[in-house]
Amino acid sequence: MKKFENINKAYNNVFKQNELSIGVVVPIENYSNSSIPAMQDHLQRVKQVEALGFKSIWLRDIPFHVPNFGDAGQTFDPFTYLGFLAGQTSEIALGISSIALPLHHPLNVIKTATTIDQLSGARLLLGVASGDRFDEYPAMGIDYDNRGELFREAFEYICKVQGDFSTFETKNFGSLPGNIDMLPKPTAHKIPLLMTGSSRQSLEWNATNADGWMNYPRDLYNQNNTIRQYREVVVATQEFDKPFMQPMYIDLHQNDNYKPEPIPLGFRLGVNYLVDYLDKLRNIGVNHLALNLRFNTRNMDTTSDCIAEKVLPEFHSNTHKKQENVTLSAVERSF
Repeated sequence: MKKFENINKAYNNVFKQNELSIGVVVPIENYSNSSIPAMQDHLQRVKQVEALGFKSIWLRDIPFHVPNFGDAGQTFDPFTYLGFLAGQTSEIALGISSIALPLHHPLNVIKTATTIDQLSGARLLLGVASGDRFDEYPAMGIDYDNRGELFREAFEYICKVQGDFSTFETKNFGSLPGNIDMLPKPTAHKIPLLMTGSSRQSLEWNATNADGWMNYPRDLYNQNNTIRQYREVVVATQEFDKPFMQPMYIDLHQNDNYKPEPIPLGFRLGVNYLVDYLDKLRNIGVNHLALNLRFNTRNMDTTSDCIAEKVLPEFHSNTHKKQENVTLSAVERSF
């Protein structure tokens, strides 16, 4: 059986074959009644989920607030914010889901990414996408219909400029003659690039070029088919196997046996049903799940503690020891 490639600390801690790890989307707060989060206690909550044993946090690239889209994300610039969080954390993977490559010059993307990778101790995971918020493109003078080509060129630029004194040409982003170099270099031989959705590329292009696939939540039957098709192409054509991850919105009910009810892109459910569903995701080949708590009506600290106590030990082999340390902090918060 082919293994996942050894890339950096984040990639190989978060993604393990035949296993499911769990992260959380930032901001860790309920903002179901607004498209803009308050961002209160945001640093405290990131530190909390790291201490509890979650494997990753995920930020989004949203240059403009588009009200009819319904979600402004964490509002902060993702790279600036990740640089800040890199200095406030020590172990948790720092993920971006995802940089809309056509909206940025690829040199700025990769130079910032390698800087965070160096400063965080190899904890960066870089999700990339073609983008899907139409209004942002004319606002930046970029052709929305050309985003597939722009994505491919930016992706290639990012891959090549990580080498030493690279030489290549692009149609849209300039050319490098080989006598100048980008610094800093990544901590490993490259920054792991996770493709989001199709980004207007073929499945074969995805399997060949990206280091993993970040796709949208689907019902188990269709997600299983998606993963199976992806893995068949990867195994047949690539040196290494590649991971698959997805997000999921949850509203964790205080009744552990509360039966699942649908919410946008997820479920309202009790923790026992959550464990059962995550086990099914693991069985169909999902390697990482990013939980989004935007619609969660339960107290966030209580929710995080509950997941750490009753969910993470089922999926993270090293969580038990951490949980013993976290129990004290949960008691301390009650005084």
